[in-house]
Amino acid sequence: MVAVIDYDAGNIKSVEKALIALGEPAVITRDCDTVLKADRVILPGVGAFGDAMKKLHAYGLVEVIKEVVSRGTPFLGVCLGLQLLFESSEEAPNVEGLGILKGKIVKIPDNSGLKVPQIGWNSLRFPNKGRLFEGISEDAYVYFVHSYYLQAKDPDIVTATTEYAVKIHASVERGNVFACQFHPEKSSDVGLQILKNFLCI
Repeated sequence: MVAVIDYDAGNIKSVEKALIALGEPAVITRDCDTVLKADRVILPGVGAFGDAMKKLHAYGLVEVIKEVVSRGTPFLGVCLGLQLLFESSEEAPNVEGLGILKGKIVKIPDNSGLKVPQIGWNSLRFPNKGRLFEGISEDAYVYFVHSYYLQAKDPDIVTATTEYAVKIHASVERGNVFACQFHPEKSSDVGLQILKNFLCI
């Protein structure tokens, strides 16, 4: 069973629907025991970094997420869920992230001539081999919706990048922790394959 963490962020139901399409039992929950007992855990979300961290603290989910990771349970952050795994974000300068991975979230430059937020399809490059991308060719297209992007401290954890005004760290992997800035649940067959790969880990 996959636990999809509910902390009042947007886009959670679409992750559940994608898992159901793959034949995977999923439960949207903020119950700490249910999350801890799950075979896999997904932290999805669309929204603001500061508000999201406030909700995670309010629901007692910060320590639960850290416990899930320490137990070795496969864990996937999606979009805002990726950003929350890191230490800080320019969107909320005084708010600490989960700090499970080292790095910071910064604003996509407004002076590039490109629209911010980035909304749409973009291709991926794979600087390091990642288990989420088994069977997926380089330059495959996935769907992004974001104004902020990851700068990971350790380049070795970066498994996918994309270009949008700057080089964006689009996916990371370290041990049992995986995360995507893009939305696999909205990325057609490529995205379903990414989720399927996660379910096989």
